[in-house]
Amino acid sequence: MTASSSTPLSAPPAIVLVTGPSGAGRSTAINALEDLGYEVIDNLPLSLLPRLLDGPPLGRPLALGLDVRNRDFGTNALIAAIDQLVARPDQNAQVLYLEADRQELVRRYSETRRMHPLAPAGSPLAGITRESELLSPVRARADILIDTTGMSPHDLRAEIDRWFAHGDGRPLGVTIHSFSYKRGLPLGMDIVIDCRFLRNPHWDDKLRALDGRDAAVATYVKADPRFDPFFDRLKSLVDLLLPAHKQEGKSHLSIGFGCTGGQHRSVTVTEHLASALADDGWHVSKRHREMERRDALGNKGHAV
Repeated sequence: MTASSSTPLSAPPAIVLVTGPSGAGRSTAINALEDLGYEVIDNLPLSLLPRLLDGPPLGRPLALGLDVRNRDFGTNALIAAIDQLVARPDQNAQVLYLEADRQELVRRYSETRRMHPLAPAGSPLAGITRESELLSPVRARADILIDTTGMSPHDLRAEIDRWFAHGDGRPLGVTIHSFSYKRGLPLGMDIVIDCRFLRNPHWDDKLRALDGRDAAVATYVKADPRFDPFFDRLKSLVDLLLPAHKQEGKSHLSIGFGCTGGQHRSVTVTEHLASALADDGWHVSKRHREMERRDALGNKGHAV
């Protein structure tokens, strides 16, 4: 990796223009910036850039993907867009340029069997050479230059984190779900744990119509002598896994808790774990599938 400086930015820019030759990793960089909280607009026509900047204030940092596939791309137009951004006192903008050596780009195109946008009917090398010539003046204007030769997508994501992330890197988002086994597993679960071994509030007439978000139900479930040792071991496991997944470059982890009806035990465990992880500083959201379904049906009926 080479760059205009080896020191990460003191403050992440409000706008990042991501460009460079096709196949150098622009899409991976754009996705990494999106995971860091940037709003991403890919292949925005350059003629629309002034309208975007003069519109309502940006609610969060913006990453713009620009390359030769843009509808009105031109070297002079892109240089003018960069000059326009730099000249604006109300915008902190940086140009991120990704490149790789020609042999590496040829290898990547041969592995993916994609056609180069500047040589759709010919050798990728011809398109790579032409594109390099077109982007040479843009490369000279880059604030951050990353050579992705030999990098894996994971390596590039880590490098983007190093330059643009706040604090200790990409935030890992955690979503905790409750669900009923009667309706099957939610899609996309990374970890699923069965809570049907805990005492069931369904058999208490006073609690049956309530759900695990209610204090009385939560107290009932937590009174099971197995709850505390179960939750202690669960929390220790999650405390081990979350930093490991974050270090591996994962941006999101889904944890599911199931019970018979998805109304009492799984909801209580979901609420308890979500609260504990939020207290630890993790970015946590929670979903109660059967509660959402019940609300959507107008509270018609309750699952067991």
